[in-house]
Amino acid sequence: MTPERRERLLSVLNRRQGNITVVLENVEDPHNISAVLRTCDAVGIQDVYVLTTKIPRHKKWGAKSSSSAAKWLTVHQYTDAAELFAVLRRRYQKIYTTHLSSDAVSLYDIDFSGSVALVFGNEQKGVSEEIRQLADGNFIIPMQGIIRSLNISVACAVSVYEAMRQKTLAGHYAQPGLPAEQRSVLLEEWGFKEED
Repeated sequence: MTPERRERLLSVLNRRQGNITVVLENVEDPHNISAVLRTCDAVGIQDVYVLTTKIPRHKKWGAKSSSSAAKWLTVHQYTDAAELFAVLRRRYQKIYTTHLSSDAVSLYDIDFSGSVALVFGNEQKGVSEEIRQLADGNFIIPMQGIIRSLNISVACAVSVYEAMRQKTLAGHYAQPGLPAEQRSVLLEEWGFKEED
């Protein structure tokens, strides 16, 4: 590994955030998933969760739309919602779904200084009622047009960039944001040990 490559990887790893994640519920199009993975990599999200309860488990993502982002992320796949939410509850203080409802808050009213999981649903049906019941609340992206929803990958990008904006202001990217054990595992997976 060249010194330049090593510095680039360390720089990226040092800005990864362990206190924000994206959850995709029954998202069917692998290109949508890949686009989400690419965005997560761009904002420093390391862990992404994919729940498939009504569709077959995904075997691969669309390589062209992800630009190989999946290689650099930790993608967790679950087929049981209760099992997934038990894991999320251990790691994140708040879980929000994207759902148009009377109790939904604006994306811009979410406090991203804590640990947050954002759930995005199926392209046609959105987030299921089962998952909405397990979450702490719903949020919407304010919109001014006739159409009241965005493509899932666009909705995710808008949401996590707002999270990045808030986390940048709070200084989260100025220090390593992953637990030491996870950081060590990633260093090894990425081709070097921390003492190198």
